[in-house]
Amino acid sequence: MKNTSRYPMRRVVIAGALLVAFVAVFVVKLVEIQVVRADEYNAEAEQVRSVENTVYGARGDIVDANGTVLAGSVMRYEVTVSPAQAQAGEADDPGQLARGAADLGAAIGIPAEQITGAIAAALAADPDDNWELVAKQVDIASYDKIKALGIPWVYTDPRPGRTYPNGAVAGNLIGFVQADNGEPQAGLELAQDQCLAGVDGKTTALHSLEDWVDIPGSERTIKQAEPGGTLKLTIDADLQWEVQRILAARIDEVGAAWGMVTVMDAKTGKLLAVADVPTVDPNDPSAVAEEDRGSRAFTDPFEPGSTFKALTAASVIDAGKAGPTSEVVAPYRIYLGDADINDSAFHDDQRLTLTGVLVESSNTGMSQFGELVSDEQRYQDMVDFGLGSPSEVGFPAEASGDLNGGPDWPDDQTRYATMFGQGLTTTAVQIASVYQTLANHGVRMPVQLVAGCEHADGTVTGVPDATPREVVSPAAADETTAMLERVYLEGWLADQWEIPGYRVAAKTGTAQVPDGEGGYRHEYLVSVSGYAPADDPQFVVSVSIFDAVKMNSSAASAPVFRDVMSQVLKKYRTVPSGAPAPELPASW
Repeated sequence: MKNTSRYPMRRVVIAGALLVAFVAVFVVKLVEIQVVRADEYNAEAEQVRSVENTVYGARGDIVDANGTVLAGSVMRYEVTVSPAQAQAGEADDPGQLARGAADLGAAIGIPAEQITGAIAAALAADPDDNWELVAKQVDIASYDKIKALGIPWVYTDPRPGRTYPNGAVAGNLIGFVQADNGEPQAGLELAQDQCLAGVDGKTTALHSLEDWVDIPGSERTIKQAEPGGTLKLTIDADLQWEVQRILAARIDEVGAAWGMVTVMDAKTGKLLAVADVPTVDPNDPSAVAEEDRGSRAFTDPFEPGSTFKALTAASVIDAGKAGPTSEVVAPYRIYLGDADINDSAFHDDQRLTLTGVLVESSNTGMSQFGELVSDEQRYQDMVDFGLGSPSEVGFPAEASGDLNGGPDWPDDQTRYATMFGQGLTTTAVQIASVYQTLANHGVRMPVQLVAGCEHADGTVTGVPDATPREVVSPAAADETTAMLERVYLEGWLADQWEIPGYRVAAKTGTAQVPDGEGGYRHEYLVSVSGYAPADDPQFVVSVSIFDAVKMNSSAASAPVFRDVMSQVLKKYRTVPSGAPAPELPASW
């Protein structure tokens, strides 16, 4: 007889109920995972599998007045290795680590032993180490070689870099960035960082958990990268190169410590070239001493010496106290109040006009003319000419110069010394601006080095102020120009700075340099400043050379002035002068 259960249906019902309950649990859990908490679980999964990447906003270019790139951005790469992966690969393929290190070292120019040593040290500290830095700022050519090697434990991460395709041309102006992180360190790179700096963007992408490789098509943009602006300068790169070459050759010839040349447009105040020697190459700033990496034309004030006499002469004429033919007796030494003033070399009393005072560069003669103008007026003229405060350029660490307490100068010696360029300090750019004002018929234009910042959308910001300001009358400026022409024609350097076909207004200067402790150094700074063509001034050139041991006089600077001015006049196809300089008597 067949044995069967007495409750077959009950068992079926119970089994069915258990099955339904079991399935219901899974359904509820599935709904919770896929519907109720789907976003939460997806977010958690993405956090595990996604990686956030930085998209670097390119730093803007620095270009000259013609668009020539002086500083630009390039992509560089950071090379890292995974010691743990390298060790695992060695276990599967003995010798691959040494081969890979040798190939990688050859690609980036470092010894293979340095790579294997770094991996060994990392593994000793942490057997699971997955990241060790091997090289920074690797260029694209080396990057291509690395990628071609296909070493599985070598990684490359993009990093923005900076390049200066014209090398040392305008290097002292442009400045440089820190190689490791791209932070601006000097020059216009630092001063104009707000224009140049790009804004980094962000992306995310899913990656495989096995080898951490991004999954194609999974990338999402979180924040769009924005490039920096293009900084447009007023300088001309070709002219800048030529000026630097001329100055460097003369510095070497006369054995000087350093020198600077400023070229300015007489009508606009725009700087066309600012040369400093020694010169820094922003691609390798450490190749020169730290003190030679900036622009002394902006940052190093000095007593201008006799080039300053042109300002005093213009001030005297503008005040109506004298003219080019006004007369004075200029002895070798004179006592005015408590001041003891002398000329640079002994001479008998000279019967000089104001023109002759400039031609002979007489301190005693200029002091007698200068005292005709009140201290308050002379001081105000200095300020109006742009002295005593930094120029409108705003160059990093730009000096203001020191007017030494004027108009309440501390003593008579200082008061009279300021009439012939001692007892106060200026920068080379300030002196160029003084001569620009005289060349422009008494109207000073703000000094310009940056023309503006052009952004990606085409808008331009940072356009400098170009508001003119009359400092002295046109008559005073033009009469001063006529006197400076006689200096050029009759001064002791007449045969050393001649520029055939053009009328030139110029003045020399020899000045002591303060030692920072209330005294003077033994070395001298020798200068020439002037403009041409004098009958329709277009360009200002100012030259200063420090410690020219083989020729410690303005004769060291005169050939630089001649050669630079000649180059400028030729480059801009300046029309030669059509009439001779006016005749003015130097003596009576």
